[in-house]
Amino acid sequence: MAQFSQNDIEQIQSHGLSVSDVDQQISDFKRGFPFASIISAATINNGIFPMLSDEYAKYYESVQNNYKITKFVPASGAATRMSKDLFEFLETNNINKITQTTLDNLKDFAFYDELIQILPTNASDKVIIEHIITETGLNYGNLPKGLITFHKYQTETRSAIAEHLVEGAHYASSNGETNIHFTVSPEHIDGFLKHLDKIIPIYQSRYGTRYNISISTQKSETDTIAVNPDNTPFRNDDNTLLFRPAGHGALIKNLNKIDSDIIFIKNIDNVCNDQLRNDTILHKRALAGLAIKIQTQIFEYQTALDSGTADLNQIRKFIEQNLGIRKFADSDIAKILNRPLRICGMIRNTGAPGGGPFWIKDKDGTETLQIIESSQISPDQKHIMTNGEYFNPVDLICMPYDYKGNKFNLDDFIDYSAGFISEKSKNGRPLRAMERPGLWNGAMAYWNSVFVEIPASTFTPAKTIIDLLGYGHK
Repeated sequence: MAQFSQNDIEQIQSHGLSVSDVDQQISDFKRGFPFASIISAATINNGIFPMLSDEYAKYYESVQNNYKITKFVPASGAATRMSKDLFEFLETNNINKITQTTLDNLKDFAFYDELIQILPTNASDKVIIEHIITETGLNYGNLPKGLITFHKYQTETRSAIAEHLVEGAHYASSNGETNIHFTVSPEHIDGFLKHLDKIIPIYQSRYGTRYNISISTQKSETDTIAVNPDNTPFRNDDNTLLFRPAGHGALIKNLNKIDSDIIFIKNIDNVCNDQLRNDTILHKRALAGLAIKIQTQIFEYQTALDSGTADLNQIRKFIEQNLGIRKFADSDIAKILNRPLRICGMIRNTGAPGGGPFWIKDKDGTETLQIIESSQISPDQKHIMTNGEYFNPVDLICMPYDYKGNKFNLDDFIDYSAGFISEKSKNGRPLRAMERPGLWNGAMAYWNSVFVEIPASTFTPAKTIIDLLGYGHK
């Protein structure tokens, strides 16, 4: 056990943690996390449903007013990584490919009109980049992605936040209302609120909906301590302990507080312009239609189990064909059905980074469908991931209520062994950081999972600034 001073203990407690919590984290660093036991990549008709027909979307449209719906948007990330190459240019004066592409296509960015208003005449390349990413100008390198102007139209420009409002009105509305929840870093809340106050009236009037917007921050009690390479606590220059956010998986706490029957999840930067939006709307509705149909069948089976009229063979077949679970005992059927449900869109892998869908073997021999990140795969199984045909674009429909109308406690369905450890540095000093189970992999490991193919046109993320010049954005 590590030795902590009184100041350390007070700092630990200020994060909502206890000394025993931190000791456990240090033990996790020493022990490490086990690799997933992968059987095979999921493929069409072997864990992944083929693309859905329009009938599922039409069904969803016919019943969506019977459900409370929320669109959940992880939006905590700043655009620092998006501007990484531009910062590198400012530091080194060496123009890299992304910086050169940015300069060559400046007029094609949606934010060009804003930039030109503040840019000095005959500005050098360095001054232009400074005015894009630093406080001298637009400050895009320090703002969250949500506040960046993503798209330009004939009569308006839209931020990523605005595009999520537009999307939400098309598929996440119910009874004239659209609920959208953003997870935001504390330092950016004011910026989000000011921007939302400005744009909400515009889209409420345009789409005839009333927006109910909520915001939360990542809980500090989900932070993890950083350690030195020898697994002793890493200390800052002022001798305080270093705690770091534990990744997207911490957002399960935020998701757990959403009171809705249907929750759409999609990352802040994955929005397209109006020209491509029809595919996104259609397939979001279709996924939700499938979710409702599958949940309805689960509820019917649970009611039959309660009344003693259930056909166990029929239920077993349903679970194997629809819920991504194989090789389980009949005695587990009731427990399997009594889980939150998620429908996950999957896209054919064209080399994009991110986790993918796999069949894995649990400790008890049960085989389940999971979204697995590369860090969870042992070196001797990397070839299985390389051969995977699909990847996870973070496009989910979540159903968090049981058949009796009670909301599941999502904390009960986390696989706490699904984290991983990464090598980082601070102020030139190496450290080890811990990522807790990710929102869509370990944090949802014990959900019932349905994987469905969706078209690549529904996935238009902006990971670097020049992505805003590409497909779905320009």
